[in-house]
Amino acid sequence: MPTVKKIAGIAAALALAFSAQAAHAQALGGWADSASLEFGTNPQQRMLRVAVQNDWDQRWFARNGYHLSGYWETNLALWRLRAYQNVPGRTKNIAVVGFTPVFRYQSDSKLGLYGEVGIGVNLFSTLYKNEDKELSTAFQFGDHIGVGYTTAKWDFGLKYQHYSNASIKSPNAGANWIIAKAAYKF
Repeated sequence: MPTVKKIAGIAAALALAFSAQAAHAQALGGWADSASLEFGTNPQQRMLRVAVQNDWDQRWFARNGYHLSGYWETNLALWRLRAYQNVPGRTKNIAVVGFTPVFRYQSDSKLGLYGEVGIGVNLFSTLYKNEDKELSTAFQFGDHIGVGYTTAKWDFGLKYQHYSNASIKSPNAGANWIIAKAAYKF
């Protein structure tokens, strides 16, 4: 169980990361316009993910105050497996780096409710084998569908995400997540 000291350390590191990202966004000419922290869960493991986003600033299929747009997302995740190599209680951390184009249907003001879908590429630090599930390649596709709510500075979302190698190699059991997201817009 995490101690108060560990939680405070994680919170301080995240605050520093968001502050540093805001400074880098300006230094990079606005390459990233938001940063997010996400927590994912399923029966086999937990995930903590940080990401930066870049809004496409497009308005496709505009109608009745809504349009289709999207953003690029680059992320780094840490997965905590709880039954590594099918041994209950044996834990393992896996790092995952990902890049995803995301399509979002939203209001013209970019505030309020939205729906989104994305499919991207991911690279795992090691092969995934947890409980009875196994992914035989370090390269995985990650697709998601989600809903959320935006304010002028914040974006809160909930999404279902699936990782799979699209049957490039067997076994390919897939890994599914429910993920909560909080993003801050610079």
